[in-house]
Amino acid sequence: MHNATLKSLSAQLAGRTVSSVELTRHFINRINRLNGKYNCYITLDEGASLKQAEAADRKRAAGSGQALTGIPIAWKDIFCARGWRTTCGSRMLDNFVSPYDAHPVEQFGAAGAVILGKTNMDEFAMGSSSETSHYGPVRNPWDVNAVPGGSSGGSAAAVAARLAPGATGTDTGGSIRQPAALSGICGLKPTYGVVSRYGMIAFASSLDQGGPLARTAEDLALLLNVMAGFDARDSTSLEREREDYARELGRPVKGLKIGLPKEFFAAGAAPGVVKAVEAALAEYRRLGCETVDVGLPNMKLSVPVYYVLAPAEASSNLARYDGVRYGHRAPEYSDLADMYRKTRAQGFGAEVKRRILIGTYVLSHGYYDAYYIQAQKVRRLVARDFAEAFKRCDVIMGPTSPTTAFRIGEKMGDPVQMYLNDIYTIPANLAGLPGLSIPCGFDEKNLPVGLQVIGNHFAEARMLNVAHQYQQATDWHMKVPPGIEIQ
Repeated sequence: MHNATLKSLSAQLAGRTVSSVELTRHFINRINRLNGKYNCYITLDEGASLKQAEAADRKRAAGSGQALTGIPIAWKDIFCARGWRTTCGSRMLDNFVSPYDAHPVEQFGAAGAVILGKTNMDEFAMGSSSETSHYGPVRNPWDVNAVPGGSSGGSAAAVAARLAPGATGTDTGGSIRQPAALSGICGLKPTYGVVSRYGMIAFASSLDQGGPLARTAEDLALLLNVMAGFDARDSTSLEREREDYARELGRPVKGLKIGLPKEFFAAGAAPGVVKAVEAALAEYRRLGCETVDVGLPNMKLSVPVYYVLAPAEASSNLARYDGVRYGHRAPEYSDLADMYRKTRAQGFGAEVKRRILIGTYVLSHGYYDAYYIQAQKVRRLVARDFAEAFKRCDVIMGPTSPTTAFRIGEKMGDPVQMYLNDIYTIPANLAGLPGLSIPCGFDEKNLPVGLQVIGNHFAEARMLNVAHQYQQATDWHMKVPPGIEIQ
């Protein structure tokens, strides 16, 4: 069961060849047996999960089941879920049990899906390797000594290790796509505003976007169909008609114009990554697609712009963690100011503190105009570059990450090198564009390579079909990490 796709599991549940209770228990047993090896999950609640599964079985028996009714889904521990501990990978929220559901959690609950558990992540989603978690690093199923990518590394590793059939993540600068690439699965960041941020603990509000992770593009479409939707409680949620993101699956891609930014293929990407991506592009040409050269001249500024804007927003968002209302509080202090200082010193890890300090600095008097305002202007230029590129092509393709998975601890002492892992993914966040990553091969170390597909605003259905057609012609998405049982 654990090697089946979401679509296949949905069909089995509909055909009564398996029950949601059986399916959920199967994954819980696998997690109990294997989570110590990969450290994918922070929190499990077997009783709560099985109770939801029983309700899903009753729903199916009554004939009111939907596509995901009874399907167990792993949730990145940044989404609030009523009655579930929600830590954000931080000591600061180690004891926080959410009193309400995030909007996407509500959506999946209404569809009858089961919460399988809460997955490990970089603390407050700040990281590119899932090493900054208070609960220890997540390990890549393809090589347990390597990172799975971040910050949604727990979700990505859980899907790759067959400890969940599907999962959710969040993407602020590539935190769905990059771990999907490094873990050999599929991940989609929707257009900004398509998925509500209500109940999704904030890192950088103008960049954060929730999205799905799964093993196929078709499964991503099923997940996004449930996850997307307007929510009046989120001022950035887009009020638009619901759409079926699977509607274009099966449409030929002949004649599709693929834009290849020269900046994506300049020196910097590892040879094994470039080789796999070029082979994927050759496959698209065999499918009848046309490749055209496009330019994103301001892409080189994306990383510095991101590391001005994202920390600035983080420093504001994380000001709420003061030990007064919820979360960690220092056990000993002399006065209120001392409680604030000690609580934040004890509750936040090194990377979070670094970004708070950077954000506070760029927002401070005398530096706001020089850094924050200038970064916003360049952000506009990045968005304009994409708008110009899409006049010449339908989608843009290139590597998701400049390298495959690196060793745990390899880059923790060099923040700049760690930040550069997101050089290909950050531009889409700055422009609010949708992007997805799909497996397209392996490097010389037998580690997975991801192909990134970026579309124009609200082009998710087209992008998912572009990915689906590639997966109909290749089998990279079907590869299983070593040591993972196929049956």
